[in-house]
Amino acid sequence: MADLILRRDGMAVFGDRARPCALGRGGRSIDKREGDGATPIGAWPLRRVLYRADRLRRPSTALTVTALEPGDGWCDAPADARYNQPVPLPYPASAETLWRPDSVYDVIVPLGFNDAPIEPGRGSAIFLHVARPDYASTEGCVALALTDLLDYLASAQPGDRVVVEATLTTATL
Repeated sequence: MADLILRRDGMAVFGDRARPCALGRGGRSIDKREGDGATPIGAWPLRRVLYRADRLRRPSTALTVTALEPGDGWCDAPADARYNQPVPLPYPASAETLWRPDSVYDVIVPLGFNDAPIEPGRGSAIFLHVARPDYASTEGCVALALTDLLDYLASAQPGDRVVVEATLTTATL
């Protein structure tokens, strides 16, 4: 098993070393809600890999890999029937654009958070993706440097998870 462990000290561990990562601007949460900017605490399975074929080679991984298209989006409107699911853009409800001008979505791994079953308003589009160079906070996702993300995916298997540990503060709640 090649789980990616996000320790309480803010480092991501897989293999034999710790690597820096970025988490949500809202910290870690045991009660994730849409728009709170928090990274949900728990163990979230890797669903598949999406990537920008115009920028990168197909990632080497045992997970299912699909190339992104310019019209790909992810619904983040809690009242919509496609909430927390991929959608074509333009989409009549609010949806995040996956084909971005920056590089943070050059590789995206949707995590199995709030998807079996989907609970409206609990949070959407929780991904493992590429970190900004300064490791700026995400909107609730987990982000690694591109080289670290690709290294991790090379060892990842179906059933592996991103494990977000509670901080000392949230562990006592």
